[in-house]
Amino acid sequence: MENVQLRKNNKIKAGVGNTLLQALCYILVGVFALICLFPFVLMITSSFMNEKEIMTEGFKLIPNTFTTSAYEFLFENPQKLIDAYTVTIFITIVGTTVGLFIMSMAGYVLNRKDCKYRNFFSFFIYFTTLFSGGLIPSYILMVSYLGLKDNILAMILPGLISAWSIFLMRNFMKAIPDSLYESATIDGAGDFRIYWQIFLPLAIPSLATVGLFLALGYWNEWYNAMLYIQTPSKYPLQYFLQKMVNQTNVQLLISQGVQIDVSDLPTQSIKMATAVVATGPVILFYPFVQRYFVSGLTVGAVKG
Repeated sequence: MENVQLRKNNKIKAGVGNTLLQALCYILVGVFALICLFPFVLMITSSFMNEKEIMTEGFKLIPNTFTTSAYEFLFENPQKLIDAYTVTIFITIVGTTVGLFIMSMAGYVLNRKDCKYRNFFSFFIYFTTLFSGGLIPSYILMVSYLGLKDNILAMILPGLISAWSIFLMRNFMKAIPDSLYESATIDGAGDFRIYWQIFLPLAIPSLATVGLFLALGYWNEWYNAMLYIQTPSKYPLQYFLQKMVNQTNVQLLISQGVQIDVSDLPTQSIKMATAVVATGPVILFYPFVQRYFVSGLTVGAVKG
C-alpha cells in the first residue's frame, strides 16, 4: 500500500512539474512572440505620427496625434504606385513559377540514379556557390550579349535559379520511394510524365519552401532594377519606394519658388509608411504557406 501511495504521489508531482514546465514554455514563447511583433506594431503606428512629434519625441507606440500625411504623400501619384505594384507582382509570379519549374526538374534529374552524369552536374551547380563572375561580367552579359537593358527580364533572370534550392529539391526527392518510379516506368510512363504526375504532387512542401524564398526575393527586388531599368513605369515596388524616400522634393519645390514649411513634410514617417506598403502583402500571404515552409525545411535538413 505504501508503494502504491508513493507512486501516486510521484505521478502527481510529475504532473505538476510538467504543467509548470509547459506553462513556462508558453510564457517564454509568448514573450518572444511579443518581442518579434513589437517592430511591426511600431512601424504601423509610427507611419501615422506627426513629423514634428517624431523630431521632438521619437517614434512611439501610441502617438499623441494620428495623421495620414505620410500616406497622402506616398499616394500623391497613385498611378506610379500602381505601376510599381504591377511590375513587382508580375516579376514575382513569373519568376517564382518558372524558377520552381526549372529547379524542380533539376532536382528530379540529379536524384535519378540512372542519370549518368548527375554527379558531374551536381559539382558544377555547387561550384557556383563558391565563386561568381562578379558584377562587371554580369552587367556585360545582361546588357551587351542578352540586350536586356531597360527590360523587365533583367529583374527575372538573375534570381531564377538557386543552387541551394536545387539541392533542397534533390534532397526532398530522396524521401520518395524508388518503387513509385519503377512501377510508373513499367506502366509505360516517360520521364516527364513521372516528374509531372508523381514528383510534383508529392513535392508540395519543398515547392512551397523554395517558392517562398523565390517570391520574397522577387518581391524585394531593387538592385537589378537600379542597374538595368531606366523607364520609371518599369520600376518595381521596392525601388520605386526607395526613390520616393531618397528623392529631393524639398529642393525641387524650393527651386521652383514654392514656399513650404519643411517641418510639415513627412520625411521620417514616410519611411515607416513605405515599409507598411512593401511588407503588408507578404505578411498577409505568409500564414497560408507557413506549414509547408516548416515541413519543407525539416525535410531538407534531415535528408542527406
